[in-house]
Amino acid sequence: MLAEQIHGFLKTFFKVTNCEITEEGPHYLTVQLTADIDKRIMNRPFYWQFIESTKAEPNPLKVTFITKKSEEQEIRGEYIHYGSMRMHQIFQATKELGSFVRMYQNEEGASLFPWIGANFKVSYHADQTKEMLFSLGINLIHGSVKSNFQDILNELDLTNEMPKNAYCLPYIVSPIRAIERLETAVENYIANDDMTWAEEARKRWKREQEILDHFYLGVEEKPEIYETEKKALEERFRPRIKMEIVSGGLFYLK
Repeated sequence: MLAEQIHGFLKTFFKVTNCEITEEGPHYLTVQLTADIDKRIMNRPFYWQFIESTKAEPNPLKVTFITKKSEEQEIRGEYIHYGSMRMHQIFQATKELGSFVRMYQNEEGASLFPWIGANFKVSYHADQTKEMLFSLGINLIHGSVKSNFQDILNELDLTNEMPKNAYCLPYIVSPIRAIERLETAVENYIANDDMTWAEEARKRWKREQEILDHFYLGVEEKPEIYETEKKALEERFRPRIKMEIVSGGLFYLK
């Protein structure tokens, strides 16, 4: 997952959850968290227990998230990257809060076209893990698909409320059918991707299994520990692919 993708995802997440972005650069965001988001992603359970038990005035954190390290950059903050615990917590918060939103391009009096946008997380799992994020959008009138859709959204002024005198065009392609088409697009990418990682994982699995079998040569009835270790090797090395939508929405754009 590229730093630019993480930056765009975070920007949308904080905007949708009403956290004010007080400062932004190409590779960082300074965000004033709401109390709810602070509770969900900042690991301060004892602080919030104290606040709730004493009914004291809460003081949610203001945090700077750095999405790409740079030697020239003097900004201090928390480096956040794909696979980090903080990123995992934000993904989890997205699921808990409901990952589907409805937003409008802030253009008064404009005719707005309906789009479905979805951010897919694809994970290649074996003894090593590779994760990717695909951001796709599909027009619900003529069905055209755009990649890097999150980047497009980040450049627009979006609002949760319909702009004054704006007209939202009715969609022809159903949202469910649109999601299916986007899923197919991601599946096609996976089908054509280099699967060397899976072949290499199977080779390592085979070597480890041969080593395990060597310890039990001549043993007719293998003990329970053998089956346990054999299963552990399978869980560790067996290649598997997981695809999931981490966030998405219906967007009305000019």
